[in-house]
Amino acid sequence: MPFPASVPPEPLVLDRREGPYGEVVLRRRETGEGPVHEIIANGCFLMDTSDGRSERRLIDAAFEALETGNVAPSLLIGGLGVGFSLAHAAEGEQWRHIVVVEREEAIIEWHRAGPLAAISGTALGDPRSVILHTDLVEHLRITEDRFDALCLDIDNGPDWTVTEDNGELYSPAGLASCARVLKPGGVLAVWSAQPSSAFEEAMRNAGFTGVRTEEIRLARGVPDVVHLGVRPA
Repeated sequence: MPFPASVPPEPLVLDRREGPYGEVVLRRRETGEGPVHEIIANGCFLMDTSDGRSERRLIDAAFEALETGNVAPSLLIGGLGVGFSLAHAAEGEQWRHIVVVEREEAIIEWHRAGPLAAISGTALGDPRSVILHTDLVEHLRITEDRFDALCLDIDNGPDWTVTEDNGELYSPAGLASCARVLKPGGVLAVWSAQPSSAFEEAMRNAGFTGVRTEEIRLARGVPDVVHLGVRPA
């Protein structure tokens, strides 16, 4: 029996995993424009495939903030999500090397052999792309690699984290780790569902220059934002 127009059908759970960071769920929601896949982490909506323009803008804004003359820069993406950021980064030739850090094994599997492969499949096969299954906060502390840009999209923003541990990423110590993995002149770009003046101030206190927040208008009406800052040369 078809659902009345005012009562959309409940999302269909495609997979549900319990891991070291809690529960992660992949759902499919039917809409008038086709199926939309959603990732839910610990009961909190994280992201979906309905509109990827802000995730794509995260990558472009970071690239545009790099100093001109920075040839073939390297990119570190925190969070694989539904794959929009990775797929967009791999579409062009501007990035020499693309590393994605994702701590949820289930999300990686949904991209390698699941419904999300439709978004990221080509990017995963790109020789420039590497997926690391590890915790981003820990990785930033120990890696010896350095990047031209670091794009973070692991939470709904600095003030709305998926797990309590993620809050460390936006702290002075976490921002110091972000700066540590950036080359001089490197760009930190942080996706958020809402602006945070407190986080802007934290970035300035951590030594980032040119700190600003860019709004991205979406079809749903509430804009996402990207916080940007540059590690001094």
